[in-house]
Amino acid sequence: MSRLCLLICIYLVTLWQAPGFAKPVGEPHVYKTVGGRDLTLYVTKPAGWAATDSRPAIVFFHGGGWTGGSPGQFTEHSKYLATRGMVAIQVEYRLLDRKGKEPPVTCCRDAKSALRWVRSHATNFGIDPQRIASAGGSAGGHLASFVAMVEGTDDPADDLSVSPKSNAQILFNAVFDNGPAGWGHARVGDRYREFSPFHNVSSDDPPALVLLGSADKLIPVKTAHDFQAAMKKVNVECDVIIYADQPHGFFNFGRNGNQYYFQTVTAMDRFLAKLGWLEGEPTLAAPK
Repeated sequence: MSRLCLLICIYLVTLWQAPGFAKPVGEPHVYKTVGGRDLTLYVTKPAGWAATDSRPAIVFFHGGGWTGGSPGQFTEHSKYLATRGMVAIQVEYRLLDRKGKEPPVTCCRDAKSALRWVRSHATNFGIDPQRIASAGGSAGGHLASFVAMVEGTDDPADDLSVSPKSNAQILFNAVFDNGPAGWGHARVGDRYREFSPFHNVSSDDPPALVLLGSADKLIPVKTAHDFQAAMKKVNVECDVIIYADQPHGFFNFGRNGNQYYFQTVTAMDRFLAKLGWLEGEPTLAAPK
């Protein structure tokens, strides 16, 4: 890996860890054991939940350049969406060696395993298996889009009869372009079409919401608009919201007095309501 790529990875890990993310909330469940290691996801249920419910769910993947970060990045998002009646899930996945050059095969496999686990256990958690959203930030946004759009890179131990494809995707400054001009190409190289959602747009993709800062040094605004154009060309809904002068990671809880956390969560709420998954207006209180 070039020195520049290594510095970018270190920057990403530092950026995602800077706010001091909380611990993940919810019930811990082992969704997979691999190499002698248990991988856990955390399920947050709404008040009044019952196993007989058929609620929408959202599965969050944390950022950190595929090499760092924590599921707790989306703790506040999970707590809020539970108040709106959703089942919210935060996922732990295996991380890559920061100094290595391997592509994110293990990350992608774990992401698909997590979605399969949630869908196969939907009746246990009062979840509608046809209303499961994937969401994430940066490299976690890549995973959220990957499970929604890219075929292959499955864990051989998974039950492949269970679909890992989400029914909606919410992408917080996601690095979904891994092609020659995109982020992560140093790791994926000529195999980028195996990993890059940007290069796998098709008519069966779920609707997407893309949230991006105009000052993001990793993801050009043009990339978001090109992605939107490609999705709309195949008649897939894709909303893009650009936040003026905001850098990578601007949306995290605890940054900028939470004004962009508030704005992006409100946008997410409205997007889910537009899909018919939530009812009424957003209830998140604006920061003072």
